[in-house]
Amino acid sequence: MDYAIARHNMVEGQIRPNKVTDQLVIQAMESLPREQFLPKHLRGIAYTDEDISLGDGRCLMEPVVLARLLQAADIDSNDIALDVGCGSGYEAAVLAKIASTVVAVETDADFVKSATTVLNDLGIDNVAVMDADLTDGYPAQGPYNVILINGAVEAIPASLLDQLAEGGRLVAVVRSATAPLGTAVLCTRQNGVVGERALFDANVPVLPGFAAPPRFVF
Repeated sequence: MDYAIARHNMVEGQIRPNKVTDQLVIQAMESLPREQFLPKHLRGIAYTDEDISLGDGRCLMEPVVLARLLQAADIDSNDIALDVGCGSGYEAAVLAKIASTVVAVETDADFVKSATTVLNDLGIDNVAVMDADLTDGYPAQGPYNVILINGAVEAIPASLLDQLAEGGRLVAVVRSATAPLGTAVLCTRQNGVVGERALFDANVPVLPGFAAPPRFVF
């Protein structure tokens, strides 16, 4: 398989036709060998227009959903970014092509090891993969200009919103456990207050550990 051609076709056939115009996002996704972030038996489907399950509730996000989320985050070359639930490290690598520094958090030791290895192999040296609880983020290196939650969540924890810098942007897909589709959202901190805006419908697998808090029923 010619992965370079498949990667180019992904950009031209999936990303550009779907309202993605941010050249930094497009260039990052066209330059990264997505297949390297998958086990060998899955590399043949690396550029499909679907989420690719990595196990343990992690996935390689569908390319167009990732591209549209990153475009909405409006990433700058001076930004410090947090990738929550980095899995094999692909989304962190895309962020690293655009932002200054990326902190990627992951609870699965195997993913921490494999993500670190492939990032090192590709010479991507502005990502630090940390073993940490996903809902806690990594406040020691915050606040962050950009936060990406790498999967759908029932609710965005206040602990992550608290790590947004002034003017910071968090992008995620919010989806209840019973809903067939989620909604991509952009959360922005302005004057100390976090606002949320719906962006588009998105079908992304639920990231474990982000259940909505229970509500009192009267």
